Amino acid sequence: MHPTRNTTVSAAVLLAVAGTAVVGCEGGSTTAASTVRSSQPGCPTALTKAKQAVKKAEAVNAPWTGPTTGPEAVPDKTIVYIAQTMTNPGVAGVAKGVQEASKVVGWNVHTINGQGTPSGIKAAFKEALALNPSGIVIGGFDPESAAQQVQEADAAGIPLIGWHAVGAPGPSEDPKLFSNITTKVEDVAKISADWIIARSNGSAGVVLFTDASIPFAKRKSELIKKELATCSGVELLSYENIPIPEAGSRTIDRASSLLSRFGGKWTYSAAINDLYFDHAASALRAGGVQGGGAPFNIGAGDGDPGAFQRINGREFQAATVPEPLSEQGWQIIDEFNRAFAGKQASGYVAPVHIATAANSGGALSWDSEGYRQAYREIWGK
Repeated sequence: MHPTRNTTVSAAVLLAVAGTAVVGCEGGSTTAASTVRSSQPGCPTALTKAKQAVKKAEAVNAPWTGPTTGPEAVPDKTIVYIAQTMTNPGVAGVAKGVQEASKVVGWNVHTINGQGTPSGIKAAFKEALALNPSGIVIGGFDPESAAQQVQEADAAGIPLIGWHAVGAPGPSEDPKLFSNITTKVEDVAKISADWIIARSNGSAGVVLFTDASIPFAKRKSELIKKELATCSGVELLSYENIPIPEAGSRTIDRASSLLSRFGGKWTYSAAINDLYFDHAASALRAGGVQGGGAPFNIGAGDGDPGAFQRINGREFQAATVPEPLSEQGWQIIDEFNRAFAGKQASGYVAPVHIATAANSGGALSWDSEGYRQAYREIWGK
C-alpha cells in the first residue's frame, strides 16, 4: 500500500477560555485576557469551512498530478546543493531526493552545508561557485543573505533553483531563480490553522513557533495567525520566535516556560517546521504532559521521518502538513533539466496534505503516487 501524502498537563482540565487571536511581536509572546468560553463553538461558519478543508486534505489517495511531458535528460551536468543547515530535516530530505534523482539522469551532485549561519551560507555559496557547476540549489535559505553570490551565479549563466527560498512557488525575477520548489505557503498555513479550528471544535489556546529570520517561514506563521483569527473561540496564547539553527538549545526552555505560564490553557500548537516538537518533547514530558494529549501539535512543514515517528507513536505531535521531500528533490532535477534544455519551468506545485496517525499507514514520509516513474519516462530513463 502506497504511503499517504503525506498533553494534557497531568491533573489539569482543558479549560475553555474565550478570546480573539492576538498578533504577537517577533521576539517574544503576547497573551490575551482570559474569560470563560462557551461550550458551543464561537465560529460556526469558520468551523464548518475548516472541517470541510481538513477532510479533503486528510484523504489517503494521492495520484500524481505533476508533469508527464518534458525534455529528455541532458547529459553530463554537475549540481551543487547548498543546504541552509543539514540539521533541518526538510532541507536534508530534499537533498536526499536530489541525490537519488541525479543518479537516474547520470549527473554529479555536491552537497555543501551552510551550517545555519549567514557567514556559513556565504562561504558555502563561494565554494559552490568555485566548482563552476551547471546549476545551484538554494536549499531553505533567503537568497538575499548571499546576494552577491546570487548575482555572480546569474552573471556566469548558472541557473539557480530554490527550495523554500522565496515566498511563492515557480520562477522568480528578484531574486533571479529559474524556479522555487515548495507547496503554496498560503495553503499550508491555512490548512494547519484549519486543523486546529476543526479538531478543537472552535475552542483552543494556541502557541505558534516560527523563525522570523527566514522570510518564507515568517510569512507562513503570519498567515497561520490570520486564519486562526477567523475563529473567535481560538486564542493565540504566544508567538514564539526561535531560529531553526537554535531550536535545539532554546525550545526546551521555552516550552517549559510556556507550561508554567499557561498550564491547561495551552491546548494546541503550530510550528513552521516539525523539528520544534522534537525539541519540545522532553520539556513537555518533564512537565507531566502525556504524549498523546494536549497540547496537540501540528507542524506546518516539513514532514520529515522524525515527525512521522512522533505522529505514529503519539509522542507530542498529532499531525503534520508534509512537503513531499523526496518528490521535490526529483522535481528540482527535472527543473534543472528543463533549464539546460532551454525550456520553461514546469510550474508544478504539489497540493497540501495532512498526515496523522489515522491516515499515515505507518509511513515515515509522504509523496505522490508514481512520481518516480513519471520523471523516468520524461527523462527517457
